Amino acid sequence: MSKPRFTGLLLALLAAPLLHAGDYDAVISAMKKAWPSRTSIAVVCDATASRGALNELTAAAGGMRVLVVDVKGPQDVGKAIGTLNQHHPSALVLIAGDHVAGDGSAAAGFLIQRMAAEKIPTAATTQEGVKQGAVIGIGPGTGGKLFSNARVAAVAGVPVPPGATPL
Repeated sequence: MSKPRFTGLLLALLAAPLLHAGDYDAVISAMKKAWPSRTSIAVVCDATASRGALNELTAAAGGMRVLVVDVKGPQDVGKAIGTLNQHHPSALVLIAGDHVAGDGSAAAGFLIQRMAAEKIPTAATTQEGVKQGAVIGIGPGTGGKLFSNARVAAVAGVPVPPGATPL
């Protein structure tokens, strides 16, 4: 009788990561409220190294199409721009800890600028990402506070969420 109980507990523990999106809940929620017509997101990162963050983001993005562009180093970012232009996502989300295109990296800055010029806003989970040019940022790196960059929002052609603290 204890074996089925253990199996049920094991299944519940395995499913728990899928039910808890974590770090990306707030940023996805803010995106959906501010830009409801934007239903697909892209992420540029080292997919292997950022697997946990990608799983969290995918879980949080329920109902949105998620395009993952796998890059292994800065040399791959140019190709990533080509892929993004081909698939034209509604928004780009930065993975804060990604070693290639995470917040604060030169690659992230390049991606943010290029996507804004194509009217594709970027969202981040850190204040640093917003300072770098992401339109909005909320999550663990902001202490749960919503920040915005109105200048980049204007370039990307999207509204700034009400109540956001400008940077």
